[in-house]
Amino acid sequence: MTVTSAFPQDGEFRTLEEIHAAALERLPRDAAVYLESGAGTEQTLRANREAFTRWVIKPKPMTGVGDPKTNTEFLGISLSVPVLTAPFGGDALFARDGHLAVARANAATGIASIVPEVGSFSWEQVAEAAPSAARIAQLHPFDSFDASAERIKAAGYDALCVTVDCPIMGFRTRNRMERFRFDPVVWAGNVIHDCSPNVASTYGSKIVPAWTWDQLAEATARHQMPWIAKGILTPEVAEAAIGAGASAILVSNHGGRQIDPSPASLDMLPAIAAQVAGRVPVLLDSGLRTGGDVFLALALGASAVVIGRLAAYGLAAAGEHGVRRTVELLTEELHILMTLAGIPDIGSLTAAAVAPRP
Repeated sequence: MTVTSAFPQDGEFRTLEEIHAAALERLPRDAAVYLESGAGTEQTLRANREAFTRWVIKPKPMTGVGDPKTNTEFLGISLSVPVLTAPFGGDALFARDGHLAVARANAATGIASIVPEVGSFSWEQVAEAAPSAARIAQLHPFDSFDASAERIKAAGYDALCVTVDCPIMGFRTRNRMERFRFDPVVWAGNVIHDCSPNVASTYGSKIVPAWTWDQLAEATARHQMPWIAKGILTPEVAEAAIGAGASAILVSNHGGRQIDPSPASLDMLPAIAAQVAGRVPVLLDSGLRTGGDVFLALALGASAVVIGRLAAYGLAAAGEHGVRRTVELLTEELHILMTLAGIPDIGSLTAAAVAPRP
């Protein structure tokens, strides 16, 4: 009997590990170090991965579940699998067409992009490249917020993602040791007119924007768009974000690139999800590397996950094709694990499916 897979098997890459290896092989050393490194002594970077090893998935055979459904919705956006790509900047470091390729891959696989403020291409360019995927645009609480939000709205985006944990760049030791230089061109895709975000000068200054939740609430209210608060690591801050009007919470330590040491995102997810108590969706990023990681995050309270380094690995390995294969492989592994755990659909994936590792 010939057994066929519901997922493509004839691609260049058969595993996410192959994609990672190809990315590091093809990248110049300084770009690879930039992608792989974290802040300080990288305790947070390591903790993000270690957090996933503290949980196991509970097998549940003979349930009759043979074709679990991985599709879901987030802020009215239909997703074939509960995955979005992160707004990582400097995307042309990894492939010439950067987030244009990411968005096209996401459109092909049925997921959505969070398009960066400090990317190599403008919000408008990415939306034009893949309007079905370019649905959420990232902003920082900088002085250009209002002008940028108007541009984002005019380009047809559905929501904002406001990064609240990065008023200044973290102390990234390995980047400094590598003498990594930020080429403004790679980060300046949105610098197209006088109302552009002044990101380069902000990050190059020791005087950072001193926004408060009240100021952010006022700014987002002016534009009447749903918004995600990205960079939340405690229940108290999650509550403050909801109080400011956030439509979703993104539990994130910026991939270990800001405060070091700080808590692992997955470790903080259950308490934050409990605090939020279903009032708004909760997302998770930082440390995700496998479909099993996606399963654990969803079980522990996330509505969806956001992949940054994984998407960048795919982009560096093979451009649009590499990102598409990354999403396909994540989806395949999640589908297999849901089958083995007897989970018929994403809505049925709860904490009952996992347990602390004995």
